[in-house]
Amino acid sequence: MTPDLLKAFAIGICASVPIGPIAILVLQKSLSYGHKAGFATGLGATTVDTTYAIVSIFALAVAQNFLNTYETFIFLIGGIIVAALGWSMAFKDPFRKMKPGEEERGASIKDYLQAVATALSNPGAIFVMFALFAFFGVDAEDKGFRVFPIILAVAAGSMAYWFAFSRMFGTWRRAIDLKSLIWLNRIAGVVLMIIGIALVGEGLFELLFK
Repeated sequence: MTPDLLKAFAIGICASVPIGPIAILVLQKSLSYGHKAGFATGLGATTVDTTYAIVSIFALAVAQNFLNTYETFIFLIGGIIVAALGWSMAFKDPFRKMKPGEEERGASIKDYLQAVATALSNPGAIFVMFALFAFFGVDAEDKGFRVFPIILAVAAGSMAYWFAFSRMFGTWRRAIDLKSLIWLNRIAGVVLMIIGIALVGEGLFELLFK
């Protein structure tokens, strides 16, 4: 069970790491209002990620062959989503509304709900969670109630990531260089585009030659 818990903790981190709309929102909150506001925003993302984990893990328990059957389409759909997100990140300025250095404030339910709404607006994230469970080889079959520690471990991994993320940028909020952030975001966007194109290519290869 312990290896599965460690894998689930890693899944929670990996699901949170990509620099997408949620990460940008947490950045905005952390830089504008401080660590607590940023972390509350991250908790909204954790809630949605945990929900997706529940769906994924029970789906895996019910149908272990799903990924093998639809692997090609998951590569195609996931690759398109990742490439589109990378394109958006590389060619837009998501930090234009940031106001670093404003007075720090505490957490707000509004921060949390904004993150929940943003995460839910990207249903493609469930493919990411589904693929992560398959990639890490978490065995959910016939675990019954023992599956809930795995779900909690996913949530803990996500929370740990967003705590560290918001703490870091909340601490740097008065000294951060937004121009550097924009360039880092563009580089990350190009990397995501390359990954997305590679996934689409792999999916097309599977579709055409296998």
